[in-house]
Amino acid sequence: MKLAQLSTRYPPGLGGVERHVAEISAELGARGHTLRVLTSDLYREYPWERLPASVPRKERTAFGTIERLPVWSLPGGLHYPFFRGLMRALEADPVDVVHAHTYGTHQVAVAHRYHRRTGTPYVLTAHFHPITSIEGGWFRHRLRGFYDRRLAAPIVANAARLIVQSQEEERLLRALSIPLPPVRIVPPGYTPFPAPADGTQFRARYGISGPYMLFVGRLASNKGLGTLLEAFVPLARHEPTASLVLIGPDGGMQAVLQARVRQLGIAGQVRLLGWVSDEALLAAAFREARFFVLPSEYEAFGLVLLEAMGQGTAVIATRVGGIPEFVEDGRAGLLVPPGDTGRLREAIERLWADPAGTEALGAYGRDRIVPQYRWGLVVDRLEAIYTEARNV
Repeated sequence: MKLAQLSTRYPPGLGGVERHVAEISAELGARGHTLRVLTSDLYREYPWERLPASVPRKERTAFGTIERLPVWSLPGGLHYPFFRGLMRALEADPVDVVHAHTYGTHQVAVAHRYHRRTGTPYVLTAHFHPITSIEGGWFRHRLRGFYDRRLAAPIVANAARLIVQSQEEERLLRALSIPLPPVRIVPPGYTPFPAPADGTQFRARYGISGPYMLFVGRLASNKGLGTLLEAFVPLARHEPTASLVLIGPDGGMQAVLQARVRQLGIAGQVRLLGWVSDEALLAAAFREARFFVLPSEYEAFGLVLLEAMGQGTAVIATRVGGIPEFVEDGRAGLLVPPGDTGRLREAIERLWADPAGTEALGAYGRDRIVPQYRWGLVVDRLEAIYTEARNV
């Protein structure tokens, strides 16, 4: 089958959706399908940054081609990335099925127009975030509300299939009161890290000596990092050797977080390391941590939690999106309400005070949860969905 994958970014562009598209493309290619990945030359949105010139704008791969089209955006609060030439690129080399990623984006609208023009079916993986958790400020929230009420219905309804990652994501989409095509729930897969580096290598590289808890992800406004800093304060004061380590690229919040750390008087115990590109060192960071914390306001799934579990590390996460559907509270980790500093502080202090119990949580996640999320299983489901789409 010849397939097109449409996404706003693609590695080395940053983000979970980007890794998702890369993994399914590689697995589909290994099964004999031909893929065209049509994406932009955007590295990240907040702050806005294009990929360096050293990254090829068109390249051939084992599965087909990757085409990175020039990206543009409307100014200020109208921020909306779109990449010129996407329709022309689709028309220049037709495919059997278009797979568009991320509700509300330019590429999904183009997939819909391409379907109307040519009859080519498209499926949509929503990667859905409710209005309250999207980045960009109040005006972008209002624009998203307008999209939900006035524009989304025909674009979503005409998809041959709608793919979500959890039952909660499906519930949120149904709450929009727009017609939905047949819905399929397909959680993402887990990519094992290479063998981790020795923990002493990670610690020596970044100057970390004592015990620490870990966050990995973009430093973005919807990740709940302000709540995490406040919840860490009592432990920092009681345990002067304890550290909070934040790994991830700046998503527009780094300067704010640095100022807040100074204001809270914990600058000596919070480490902002930026992105750790060496996967062996990143695996070691997960494995060395006492536990991992993901305090997000919303996550469609929370793939980074599987990455932590894969290293046998216990997790604390917010009870949002698809997270409660695979993080069993009290067995693989602890769940807390989003934005609740007190409950997050209690969870942190509970795991910090019980190393043996924390280790048992991590072992349960590694041995019982992670094996259920293999990319091969994901692509088994996608192949069936693509066949359904062709037969609609």
